[in-house]
Amino acid sequence: MSVISFLRWTMRRCSTPVIVQILQKSTLSGAEAITALRPFYFAVHPDFFGQHPREREVNENSLKRLNGYLENLQKPGTRSLKPTKLTFYVRDTAEKKDEILDSGFRSVSFTLHTKDVLSTVVDVLRSCSLSMEHMEGLKSSAEPDIRSQETASAFYRPIRWDKSYYAFTGYRDPEEELEQAKRVEPTLSLWLRNNEAQATEKQKTSLPRREELKRLKKELCHKLGLTDIRWQRSWGVAHRCCQLQSLSRLSQQNPVSLHNLQGHTLVFTDQTGMNSSGHVMLGTMDVHHHWAKLFEQLPSYRALLQQTEWLKERISLLLGGIQVIHIERRGPLLALEEHYSSLSAFHKRLLPRRPALHPRSLQDLAMSLESDRTSPILHELGHFIVPTACETQELQSVLQSQAQEARRRVKRREQLEAEEQEVVRSCRAELSLRSLQKEAGVSSQQMIPCCRRLLEERPAQLQGLRLCVSHFYSVQQDGDLCIPWDWKG
Repeated sequence: MSVISFLRWTMRRCSTPVIVQILQKSTLSGAEAITALRPFYFAVHPDFFGQHPREREVNENSLKRLNGYLENLQKPGTRSLKPTKLTFYVRDTAEKKDEILDSGFRSVSFTLHTKDVLSTVVDVLRSCSLSMEHMEGLKSSAEPDIRSQETASAFYRPIRWDKSYYAFTGYRDPEEELEQAKRVEPTLSLWLRNNEAQATEKQKTSLPRREELKRLKKELCHKLGLTDIRWQRSWGVAHRCCQLQSLSRLSQQNPVSLHNLQGHTLVFTDQTGMNSSGHVMLGTMDVHHHWAKLFEQLPSYRALLQQTEWLKERISLLLGGIQVIHIERRGPLLALEEHYSSLSAFHKRLLPRRPALHPRSLQDLAMSLESDRTSPILHELGHFIVPTACETQELQSVLQSQAQEARRRVKRREQLEAEEQEVVRSCRAELSLRSLQKEAGVSSQQMIPCCRRLLEERPAQLQGLRLCVSHFYSVQQDGDLCIPWDWKG
């Protein structure tokens, strides 16, 4: 009997509903959770959203938060976690067909309140309207030593299914699909010839909207006394204009509360509050009532920000003058309340067993706190990443033994950043680009050779266009051209 025939026979013979069997289990191991979530990963994996940068970024950020949530649930002693809101763009695939539906994908938002891995997996699959029949084969338990190894490792990893799964379900093999995409990836010159006219037309159409955005931003900064207005996401110009127009209407309806914005930087993102840098965050999905309430609470947030800065100074004094920083990732911005909580917990752990460090021995270095780490490490860019629950003795050993290497990496990073700025300036000028930027996920080591190759090739189609170095080819809705940093010549 073939594997597929056996699977079909098993499904017919099963008398107890699959979901009942699953819910009767009291626990779920890391490996079983990965197996159960495979259809979900296949439906939302960022690699399949190459032509949709915004949706790809949303899925990438939400996956990081989901995987962190699952990792924390598996840690010993974890009782409950803060509710986590997630948004995914889910690919819709046709059953027993080898192509994606014309609808492409749908948006799904849900909040996790679960307290164990099993409930989380079921909640995710249900929220995304995905089948749970594949969970029938999951084992109810795993060996303790295997489970501990799974817990210590990263939860999110590449998915490798047996080929019979795709034959049985009718889904496309993601590895095969990605391999096909790589084989048909065009050269830069060919792609530009096919897309330059479209980008030029879109850019021309977007010019009035760009002028309106510039005007609105300048007007609101002056009217509200803002230092700057920024966007965390890659929203289009029209979308950004709508956000500023909403803020402008609110300033007319409720001008008193907006006086508290003076001197702040405003960031449009996915949540409303204040981030770890003291910037005011406006959630684009929130209504005006939430924004107005935040503006009224800003004096309290400023007081909390002062307490946060005080904690950073105290930690710095205890750790040889090292600077406490927060590195913003592509995911949701760190809320000030969470940042203060992490700093406070870390400071309390340091006080009883103060490290024996010279007061100024580390003052030229930096560190950031992360709650999902188990041991301190040195990042490739030269800053230390320290767990909130780090043991003092282990931390002191890492800081002292790797301080010199950290200084070397910081120096190297500064050299690369200076080199990148110079090659970007040359590339923009010599290729007559209207603008040249990169996505957050592109490093200096990737940007520099990309720009140098552009200077060597000098594609004529780029003249007067806006270029963004990314990981995929795409033409944005406002005419910006995105090219992969490792484009083929």
